[in-house]
Amino acid sequence: MSIDNLSERPIGIFDSGVGGLTVVAEIMKILPDENLVYFGDVGRSPYGGRSKEIITQFTRQDIRFLLEHRVKFIVAACNTASAVALDVVRKEFDIDILGVIDPGAKAAVSYTRNSRVGIIGTVATISSDSYAKSIENKDDKMKVFSLACPLFVPLVEEGYIEKDATSLIARDYLKTLIDVNIDTLVLGCTHYPLLKRVIGKVMGPAVRLVDSAEETAREAASVLAAKNLLRREGGEVVHKFYVSDVPDRFSQIAQQFLGQNINNITRVDITRY
Repeated sequence: MSIDNLSERPIGIFDSGVGGLTVVAEIMKILPDENLVYFGDVGRSPYGGRSKEIITQFTRQDIRFLLEHRVKFIVAACNTASAVALDVVRKEFDIDILGVIDPGAKAAVSYTRNSRVGIIGTVATISSDSYAKSIENKDDKMKVFSLACPLFVPLVEEGYIEKDATSLIARDYLKTLIDVNIDTLVLGCTHYPLLKRVIGKVMGPAVRLVDSAEETAREAASVLAAKNLLRREGGEVVHKFYVSDVPDRFSQIAQQFLGQNINNITRVDITRY
């Protein structure tokens, strides 16, 4: 197949649930001419807390499903899969696979001025230490402060973004990071960009927030450009959405993440892959 035909293929994106839609939103913004295929494994979400073997098995299945759609590039928009499984599965598939951790870590190293970086994420992501390792591998002078914020995901999914309770919880969580004088904070969960305004208000203007969804989209654009795989302008742009289960509020949550309605959501049996 010629490189021109290959460039017309869609970008594949997967996540353990709906959080990866923040990555989809950023890719739509940065690469508006690209066709996209999204798979959200909401039926088995969350991946965090499961064994490495199971997370790796789920990740393989997600990738196989996307490959069936003849994608040209894959984004693992899942912090747990990125932290636990990508090093293994990258060797098994003949396609470029980008995770969300490295782009966020690279941006944090680039942005910090005092070498003091905070990471917030789910319990599973923080326990994996993946962001801290990635940052310290890039610059061993970095001081990294990691903090799990488990209530942030349900608050986002319940639509509590603007509620006073969310501000109170954010202040309670983040006070320890304010005390250690960080100047850069990585939002190490794909749900957290929706809380950017609340988190930014708590941390203050001196702390730069690193949106890992935004940084991942930028990195994807850079890789595709370097490989001459960006789709040419013109023609209909198609975005397809697949899930392993359809929770009652999936469409509502998806609209919140993307800022638009999604009507073409298809359920698939991911265990076949």
